[in-house]
Amino acid sequence: MKIKTILVSQPEPTDEKNPYVELAKKFALKIDFRPFIKIEAVPGQEFRQERVNILDHTAVVLTSRNSVDHFFRMCKELRLTVPESLKYFCVSESVAYYVQKYIVYRKRKVFIGKQSFADLMDVIKKHKDETYLVPCSDIQKQEIPALLDKAGVKYTNAVFYRTVASDLSDIKNLAYDMLVFFSPGGIESLKKNFPKFKQNGVVIAAFGPTTAKAVREAGLELNIEAPLPEAPSMTGAIELYLKRAAKEARKK
Repeated sequence: MKIKTILVSQPEPTDEKNPYVELAKKFALKIDFRPFIKIEAVPGQEFRQERVNILDHTAVVLTSRNSVDHFFRMCKELRLTVPESLKYFCVSESVAYYVQKYIVYRKRKVFIGKQSFADLMDVIKKHKDETYLVPCSDIQKQEIPALLDKAGVKYTNAVFYRTVASDLSDIKNLAYDMLVFFSPGGIESLKKNFPKFKQNGVVIAAFGPTTAKAVREAGLELNIEAPLPEAPSMTGAIELYLKRAAKEARKK
């Protein structure tokens, strides 16, 4: 089947030069964007019931912009003053940069991983005496607590926000040749919004091992798995698939 239409289960990129625009031009594709999941805040009143005292911690581990926003939101809701001595361990430079929205940036307080959580662990291991708070979603990557446990550091996992299915009731059917997913939550949303969905030759692409696992556990065939060594981005993996499919078609 020739791919003509793609639905990407994320918000449309704001940058006009984003790689999906180039992909669409190159292969004459119609690419639509629609977030399959949304983030909901855990209210402060509900958080109190978890008996987690934010101020008992000397450091906070921030793995995304969402974790940054909801950490500071929760502190505000609970009327807590974030101590100046608090240390911030950020998974990447972009997350560390985003922290500046809330604090006066000082290098002695902000520690940065290269990109992955495993990279950040190399930094955390050098600060084993800290008591870490990990603000997270109800759907957390399993490697995060696993690596923290393995390192023997003192930490608290705390759910500050939830990942829930978006309401997609306005989409009458998924009449696309390819569906692109970036999280297990996206697959859950597919099942919730379209319980009668049958793959029937629809190409499914997934980014990351946890998303790929969710696709297979849902009984669906995974056709494109990213990142790949030769294609680290989703658009790169899709392009590789389209080129191979075109090559196979020519052979026939």
